[in-house]
Amino acid sequence: MRRQQGISAAIVMGLVTLAPARAGGQDDLINQARRLDLAGKQDAAIAIYEQALQKAPNSFDAHYGIARALDLAGRYEEARQHFSKAIDLSPEETKDQALRMMGVSYAFVGDADAAAEYFQQVFDRRIASSNFAGAAEVANELGRVFLELRDPESALTWYHTAYDAAARQADRPPADVDLAALRWAHAQARIAAREGNGVEARRQETAVKALLDKGTNPDQQIQYEYLLGYNAFYLKDYPRAIQALQKADQEDPFILILLAQASEQTGQSQRAREYYQKAFASASHAVNNAFARPLARRKLATAR
Repeated sequence: MRRQQGISAAIVMGLVTLAPARAGGQDDLINQARRLDLAGKQDAAIAIYEQALQKAPNSFDAHYGIARALDLAGRYEEARQHFSKAIDLSPEETKDQALRMMGVSYAFVGDADAAAEYFQQVFDRRIASSNFAGAAEVANELGRVFLELRDPESALTWYHTAYDAAARQADRPPADVDLAALRWAHAQARIAAREGNGVEARRQETAVKALLDKGTNPDQQIQYEYLLGYNAFYLKDYPRAIQALQKADQEDPFILILLAQASEQTGQSQRAREYYQKAFASASHAVNNAFARPLARRKLATAR
């Protein structure tokens, strides 16, 4: 969901802060490559990262950066080789992020079990350090991976694990208590929709609305429209899905993919292509784009 507990916008994009101790020329190469990657020029970014690795074969930043760009370029096996190296080289403060991005990398190819191996490591590390809010965050991510890769039973387990982990955080303010409950109801609603259970999906939608109406998490209001659109899509009410999703976050590639598919189902092929193109333009390396970008690439390729 949109607000991430203890996670910056850079981390959501799959970025990390560059390590401070490095020669200026190496910094320049990596910064140039990162800018190209974020601009959607992955091939150019990869070429510069390769130059950086020639200069410093054990650079965490270069391995991490090229892995991210390779995933977005659709070169998944190569990406995982570099993420593996980045994990080995990672300083402690970025270890969780490197592990998470390997999990995302496996989500790009639809391998939920392999993704879970890495998300589980981050979850365990955060539980061990009593970072229960952070553990809940990654458990929610893993729940989403399982849900979108068609394992609703495992998704439910991990979403409930996230809810329980959040409850272990000491001295939670009321807004955080409500946020955890909202995420749990939101997840249950989506799982019900994926299983074709419209009655339960609607019941959980009502629970989400009641929590939002308390006003403790106003930044989550946009997630209600996403929920309505998601459920309508999987319950095959495509006009309703489009109506709701058009009110959701139009920068989220996953929402754009749902809009594209719903548009296809209603005979709006040109509109669908526009949504696929916009989704494909996202430079995010996160679970939402792991499900969006490969589909957008396939759809745009077949439409040529």
